Amino acid sequence: MTDIFGQLARIVGERFVSNNPEEIFFYARDPGLMPAHKPDYVVVPKTAEEIQQIVRLAGKERIPLVPMGAGMSLTGLVIPLKGGIVIDMKRMNGIIEVNEKARYVIVEGGTSQGALKAYLEKHYPRLRHSIPDSPATATVASNTMIHGQGRLSQQYGFNSDMVSGLEVVLPSGEICRIGSCALSPYWFSKGAPLPDLTGLFLGWFGATGIITKIALKLYPRKKMRDVEIFVTDRDDLVSDMVYEITHTEMVEDITIFAQPMPMIFKDNHHITLFITGDTEEELEFKRKMVWSCLDRFIKSKDGGFMSVPPVMKPTLLDMPQRSVSRFADVKKGGGFEYSGPIIPVETYPECARKVMDLASTYDLGYSGMARIIGRSHCMMFGFAFTFNRADEDMMERTRKALEEVSTFAIELGGVFWKPTIDEQRLALEKMDPVTRDLMKMIKGNLDPRSIMNPGNWEVA
Repeated sequence: MTDIFGQLARIVGERFVSNNPEEIFFYARDPGLMPAHKPDYVVVPKTAEEIQQIVRLAGKERIPLVPMGAGMSLTGLVIPLKGGIVIDMKRMNGIIEVNEKARYVIVEGGTSQGALKAYLEKHYPRLRHSIPDSPATATVASNTMIHGQGRLSQQYGFNSDMVSGLEVVLPSGEICRIGSCALSPYWFSKGAPLPDLTGLFLGWFGATGIITKIALKLYPRKKMRDVEIFVTDRDDLVSDMVYEITHTEMVEDITIFAQPMPMIFKDNHHITLFITGDTEEELEFKRKMVWSCLDRFIKSKDGGFMSVPPVMKPTLLDMPQRSVSRFADVKKGGGFEYSGPIIPVETYPECARKVMDLASTYDLGYSGMARIIGRSHCMMFGFAFTFNRADEDMMERTRKALEEVSTFAIELGGVFWKPTIDEQRLALEKMDPVTRDLMKMIKGNLDPRSIMNPGNWEVA
């Protein structure tokens, strides 16, 4: 590999390739608990054509490749487990096209959620996309790659369901367009009426190709947003409450949280409801519909609406919610990780009790949080723990708690979201063997040299 640096420099320019120890150190890890592993090189390409050349070089020399967005998955998905080249997508951050009437946007593979949000607010104030609660630097492509969820997921499903086209550099170095854009200048559909091939790339964590362009569906942005919080101490009734709320089809987003601090939140479950409208009359109509659907729980004294003071509303209405990031430093050590299985809403009581039990067993700061997906079709339940990175014992206790979460979630019928390597192995062991063989066939045919993010979704 003595001349690899020189060849990479000829592709992207010497300024945008590095094997300096301080930069290798940074790209060897993510903000979570996964052990670090150093890459050999880091490159920051500007175009899909440069990525093509990098992929062809890696294929020829059998060098592992790891595509990286902002590196915020927390579960080690962009840690180069077998060394090689990390491809940092940050320079490919263009917003290529907004089709206002067809309501979609095309962005490059390194475009951040914050950049897209700001661009739409400035130039297309009546349109919006589904914003996750990750920091604004998280990239659009990475979030959809891991089947992320956002502020519109309660209505429309996972953010990956909102994809309407892809451009991908395959492990062969070829550029492939997926969806209507494969035969039309319009990027309005990721599949139908064609075969939907996006599943060859979404959910694979870069193990089958590198997304260089992605089109997302856009949705109406209402002029007004408001928030209500319904509180109950009956975890066994939460799924019933959510069912009634989603049945009204009046609510844009539903999240649920249970945490011990501040004391006002202790021992309760808070169903946070976000409603939108273009007029006060529309908001008021939606509020009344929600109030009415929950009336039986209020009359039975099993729940009630919490008064949300004006000073608290901006924090709740913030997109993304900065309070989520602040939780990472509760222990004053900048440590935060969570396991977030996708699981039926009816399992909420078991999940809520388990996160509290683990926090007590391992003496950890915690938060139980859920986001409803697709009108209560399922939820993401986050078993979140905060720790001090300077405290090795606390970090080890957090690891053990998360290991228990993995076993608990899969036994309860959950499916891992952005799984660690260990969780991927658990999933593959439990998976239908024919499904597992199909995944092996797809990976083997697309990436016969096993250069794409090796270690991830490796079927023995």
